[in-house]
Amino acid sequence: MTRESPGALLEIAVDVAWRAGRVTLAHFQTGVTAELKADQSFVTIADRESERLARELIEARFPHDGILGEEFGETRSGARRRWVLDPIDGTNSFVRGVPLYGVLVGVEEEGAAIVGVLHFPALGETVCAALGEGCWWNGRRARVSECTRIGDAVALTSDEESIQRHARAEGWNRLRNRTRFTRTWGDCYGYALVATGRAEVMVDAIVSAWDTTAVRPVIQEAGGVFTDWDGIASHTSGHAIATNAALAQEVRSLLGGDA
Repeated sequence: MTRESPGALLEIAVDVAWRAGRVTLAHFQTGVTAELKADQSFVTIADRESERLARELIEARFPHDGILGEEFGETRSGARRRWVLDPIDGTNSFVRGVPLYGVLVGVEEEGAAIVGVLHFPALGETVCAALGEGCWWNGRRARVSECTRIGDAVALTSDEESIQRHARAEGWNRLRNRTRFTRTWGDCYGYALVATGRAEVMVDAIVSAWDTTAVRPVIQEAGGVFTDWDGIASHTSGHAIATNAALAQEVRSLLGGDA
């Protein structure tokens, strides 16, 4: 297996995400049929076709790398380098014809998330990063906001009901009562908003590795802080908090203590 630099891998990951995104656009706002999976989440033909193409592109170039995807599971478990794919993050939005869905491509080396691409085909936006290379938003440098007052902050989440179901409601209510306003501009778009300074906080009470592997380097390289709800810098804990740097400690203090 070759040892490409994070920057070189980022270029490839952006291309994979863009091509997979074109697949999703062929089905977007067409009345595509959604099926209910065992975990009660939606899946469509677009999810499967998008991931299938992404896998083919990666396999052709890196036949010894591992791949983990939401729809087709894991291949070559234990490989030193692993590509982590979410072919459509925000399938609920996609099915409804709302453009706030994304294609996620992350790369891990020995478990460390080193590359992340958040591509939004219907919006024409890409937010991406590689460790040591900065975070980029459609070709220009992306940075988290410099907001220092929690009362001026915008906080986001994918699903307030999910927060309640997973015993995180008390902390979320403390946070929402202190911020300027909250919105459910969620899924990967919420993290992109934090990375580009358009929001200060994004939280999810439950996530999978394919939701967060790409997100972690994007937030970090944008100057933000990415942790789980316990404040641990991990993208595999099953829950996530992303913030700008200035409010990181205060946000985690408000959210903590009720789970």
